[in-house]
Order: sequence, then structure tokens, then C-alpha cells
Amino acid sequence: MSDDHVNSAVTYGLFAAWLLHDAEELVAGPRWIRENVPVLRKRFPGVPERVWRAMEAVDEREFAVAVGVMGAIVASAAVAGGRSGGRSAFYQGALDGFGLHGLVHLAQAAAVRGYTPGSATSPLIVVPFTLWARGRLRRAGVLRPARARDAAAGLALAAGATIVSHAIARRVTGGR
Repeated sequence: MSDDHVNSAVTYGLFAAWLLHDAEELVAGPRWIRENVPVLRKRFPGVPERVWRAMEAVDEREFAVAVGVMGAIVASAAVAGGRSGGRSAFYQGALDGFGLHGLVHLAQAAAVRGYTPGSATSPLIVVPFTLWARGRLRRAGVLRPARARDAAAGLALAAGATIVSHAIARRVTGGR
């Protein structure tokens, strides 16, 4: 790959990296929540009760549908990146949000002093892929400058996509 060209590993690789990461979350998430929310509720009494209830309300079906909806969002970002040679603001925002959400997983694991769903693949796949892809975009001259507001926007994109994914999943599955 020349320094002025972004290949599909950079753009569509976002979806592949997300797929591997979310496979971990899909396998571990609902069971981990069932087993750990009671302990976490006691350990972190300052967290509003509505947060714990919302977590407990997510069953395996809703979680799986939410992962599927998120997959469509990430795939759309990857396609936008592929079509634009990595220049798409949507793609770059999704890439940044993906990497930053990996850091959130690591912070969650540190906060609970143990495993949380997503914390195994974050240091192995999420963060390294994001850094690699950003480096390729930088070398190709298409990476937008990194600013604090862009990091906030990336996290907001990730959080918003998560909320939308679960809202759609709850409606589709008739969840609580």
C-alpha cells in the first residue's frame, strides 16, 4: 500500500475488528450481567437504581438484536470509509468511537477489578486496530486532526449508537 492510498483493510477492517470484539460481548454479556449486577449494586451504591434495572432488563434476545443493529451501523461506517478512501467523517468518527469505547471497557474492568464483557478483546483488537488504522489514515493524508471535541464526538457516536441499538432491539423483541 502506498502512503497516499487507504486500502480496504483500514476501512472494512473496522467492521471485522468490531465483529471479533462484539462476538466476545455477545457470548459473555447477558450472563455476566445476571451474575454481577447484584454484587455491583452493593459495591457501587451511588449508581442510580434505574441504571441497574435497565441492565437487568436486557435479556439474551434483546442483546443479540442490539448487536445486530450495531453491526449495521458499523458496517455502514466501514462502507462510507471504503467509498471515500477513508475520508468520511462518519467512518473516522466511528473509528475513533470504537477505539475510545475499547478504553472504556478497560476502565470498567479496572473499576470492578476483574473481567467485564469486552475487556479481553479491547487491548488485543479494539485499541491496536484503531491505532493502526489511524496511522494508515495519517500516512495517506486523510486523517482529520485529533481534537478533544472529536474525541467527545466519537464517544458520543458510540454511546448514541448503543442507545439506538438497544431501543430498536427492545421494540423488536417486545422487551421491558
